[in-house]
Amino acid sequence: MKEIIETDAAPAAVGAYSQATATGDLVFTAGQIPLTPEGDLLSGADIDVQTQQALDNLVAVLAEAGAEPSDVCKVTVFLADIDDFEAMNRTYADYFEEDPPARSAVQAGALPKGVGVEIEAIAVRE
Repeated sequence: MKEIIETDAAPAAVGAYSQATATGDLVFTAGQIPLTPEGDLLSGADIDVQTQQALDNLVAVLAEAGAEPSDVCKVTVFLADIDDFEAMNRTYADYFEEDPPARSAVQAGALPKGVGVEIEAIAVRE
């Protein structure tokens, strides 16, 4: 059975999707962008600031689902510019210090609202 995950601690979905869905122990997040829960878009900020906001959103959604960063098994990072990889990775590493999840990072043709990064995850909750 599919469970819809929603929290005010992350930006509300702006389309026909949920912040996350869960089934059993698995949690699938939607891609999180550097949009604050209050609706401030950080698209003009440096990639480290954008990455931090996207990951703060991701952590908030995971928490609502009963999971935390250490429960994440797979992350996909979409970058508007692959040259931002190193800066993104430095910030990302602060969120997954021990036993980091598997990860893919790709350059996307374009990201929503002109942002530089979007991050999604799959986690297993206890």
